[in-house]
Amino acid sequence: MPIFEYETHLPFSREDVFDWYARPGALVRLHPPFAGRVIEEPSNGLQDGSESVLGINMPSFFGTTLSSLADMAGSASSLPVRGYTKWRSRHTNFQPGHGFSDEMISGPAKSWRHDRSFEDDGAGMVLREKVTYELPLVDKLPAAAQKLIAKQFEAELNRIFAFRGRQSSDDLAFHQSHGRLASQLNQDPHHVPEAAPIKVVAVSGATGLIGRQVCALLGGAGIEVRRMVRGSGDSASAKAGDITWDPEAGTLDAESLRDVDAVIHLAGHPLAARFTEEHKKKVLDSRVEGTSLIATTLAHLEESDKRGRVLISSSAIGYYGATPEDRSLRSAILTEDSPAGTDYLAEVCKQWEESTKPAKQAGVRVGIVRTGIVQTPAGGALSQLLPLYTVGAGGPLGDKEWQSWISIDDIASLFVHLALNPHAEGPVNGVGPEPVTAKQYSKTLAAVMRRPSAIPVPAFGPKLVLGEQGAKEIVGADQQVTSVKAQSLGYAFRHHTLQEALEHVLGS
Repeated sequence: MPIFEYETHLPFSREDVFDWYARPGALVRLHPPFAGRVIEEPSNGLQDGSESVLGINMPSFFGTTLSSLADMAGSASSLPVRGYTKWRSRHTNFQPGHGFSDEMISGPAKSWRHDRSFEDDGAGMVLREKVTYELPLVDKLPAAAQKLIAKQFEAELNRIFAFRGRQSSDDLAFHQSHGRLASQLNQDPHHVPEAAPIKVVAVSGATGLIGRQVCALLGGAGIEVRRMVRGSGDSASAKAGDITWDPEAGTLDAESLRDVDAVIHLAGHPLAARFTEEHKKKVLDSRVEGTSLIATTLAHLEESDKRGRVLISSSAIGYYGATPEDRSLRSAILTEDSPAGTDYLAEVCKQWEESTKPAKQAGVRVGIVRTGIVQTPAGGALSQLLPLYTVGAGGPLGDKEWQSWISIDDIASLFVHLALNPHAEGPVNGVGPEPVTAKQYSKTLAAVMRRPSAIPVPAFGPKLVLGEQGAKEIVGADQQVTSVKAQSLGYAFRHHTLQEALEHVLGS
């Protein structure tokens, strides 16, 4: 049987790396967004018998594109449309601190066994991985065809394992910078932190695009995560440790947040749809009602016990308006002190942010992340552009309009960073350090995908999907937003340029 081997050298202790692999969320962080999704995390960590389920895309950009198209079709029709193949595996050979394996139970391969060995290596450690596999029907083909298929398959494995190596290194460095590695937590038992340590975090919108990565990052830091799920206390969707709430009904049991150190609030009705009056009302109400409920609940708790809680709430760069009314500001760099806009999304963001006031007035530390254009093929703007670029029909959505982007890993990390940083308060722009124009974005994406970008997207396209107002405020927005405050709060960006971000999330 063919054997694929890969080595990853990491400048961290073997114990820290293994501990990170064993924590909740590791699989979510390690599985590339271009390769599919995690459907079910390991049922019992790395222990023998623990099972997980992945959704595996077909290889290459075409596989990622097929998954994106299926997601869009499912969203439009409210039907379960799938662009991936299920892969169920079971852990075996668990050796604490040193290694583990997994074997495919069912999936697209004929057979698959993945062995991992964690070994000391001077100043750090080395993860040695060996995959023994068989592909279906390949043994029926001529030898030359078998060799070609194996070469292409292992090229895809190299693409995936390279992503996993970068992700491991970046996540461990992030946790190290926050003193969250086991070796750091144990080295000075007499150290007194400048603020109470964050041990338990509740997350609303935990199953969303950003929420899943936030929960996984928190889990990797050894922090207990409690998902906030909608419904009653006996809701079928709730799992052990979940917090049930109903923003529309105004119900949230304060006691369920009593021992929570921080809340990261991401929930809200999806924005990307035609801007009808009904849709706009749902977008606004979901953000204001949910945020107000969390903020007032935390305020009552804080007033009674002075625990020193934290609320990190989501907002968006739509706060500044799609296009500043004052023409003198159109070329200006937008900071957290820039005035709010006057269009619909700006009004939503203003009311959204104002809804956190009860918590702040009660002594809760409140941070607000004004999120930019998130880059991931798992959803959002990039996933909608991929089909066009994959077939060579991509092009700019505009010309000189500024687009303030941020990678999925940086926006998730920024939320966690602000929760852990006792000095983080007020609005913080969740954008990358180097915004680009619409034309620059198109050229960069085309270069990363090795595709042309000569065909401008016709203006009627976004209008058909979002309506005239939605197209203007989302697609046609012109916002050059700065990340200086995030950096001044000690956040170290993983991806400084758009090219770095796209290469990572697309596995280029």
